[in-house]
Amino acid sequence: MDILGSLFRRFRKEKLYLFRNRVPKDILIICILRIRNEELIIEDTLDHISSFADAIICYDDASTDSTFKYLKRHPKVIAIIRNFNWAESAEERIKAETVHRRKLLNLAHTFNPKWIFCADADERYIGDIRSFVQSEEAQDVDLIRISLFDAYLTPNNCEPYCKGQPLLNFRRYFGPERRDIVMLWKMNKNKIYYELDDSREPQYDSNLKVITRFYCQHYGKSLSVKHWEETCDYYINHFPYHPYGCKWEKRKGKAIHLESDFGTPLYEWGESLFSNAIKIHPR
Repeated sequence: MDILGSLFRRFRKEKLYLFRNRVPKDILIICILRIRNEELIIEDTLDHISSFADAIICYDDASTDSTFKYLKRHPKVIAIIRNFNWAESAEERIKAETVHRRKLLNLAHTFNPKWIFCADADERYIGDIRSFVQSEEAQDVDLIRISLFDAYLTPNNCEPYCKGQPLLNFRRYFGPERRDIVMLWKMNKNKIYYELDDSREPQYDSNLKVITRFYCQHYGKSLSVKHWEETCDYYINHFPYHPYGCKWEKRKGKAIHLESDFGTPLYEWGESLFSNAIKIHPR
């Protein structure tokens, strides 16, 4: 019986796991990653992030599958904050992701990296991130937005993702809706921080320089039909009905797409997608 785990769950505690023998002497890029129940893709996620990051720190939000096991054994994971009690109410969920990323950011500062990258498990990044942050061009840049496009299940490309496959370029079609999201920034303890509810991006002082570079394939809508339905149920049951639940309720049973969720044509990954992009964030 896991007595320690039972005590943490009872008193709503978190536990920090620190793997000191894995901590690099100098960290150019550290990645912060919050996750829950991602055993299907987590190995590929960690390997993908490791291609450009020196170290990864994770917030495991009370996973009930084998996610924590995979995190613990990966050589680039240097620390894990493990939550033992998942908050399921809409009021708690809307705040939780921001709180978790704030804790990860504060922990990242203690390792004194030059750059911090905020990733999600179902994202894959395209571009030479590491070379850019080492370049002269990056010297006067404070934050970098990465252009994110949603991948979609389509009638001829809807086979479920299977564990062990590379997720990068797994789907053929993407919606043209482009979200330019701050995912990478120079460490700055005072001017870059997490504050707002349901915050994927950090907040930052207006005098900092922000540029847009690199691409991101987002697979949150396209791992499988089953995963799509689970995603719909998650937002319906655990987030405020307006604006989240009502939107995802309308999407149930509609995993296979002929057009994007926004009613636009789908494009293959590449220049035709980029040239037809519709920026929806930031507005």
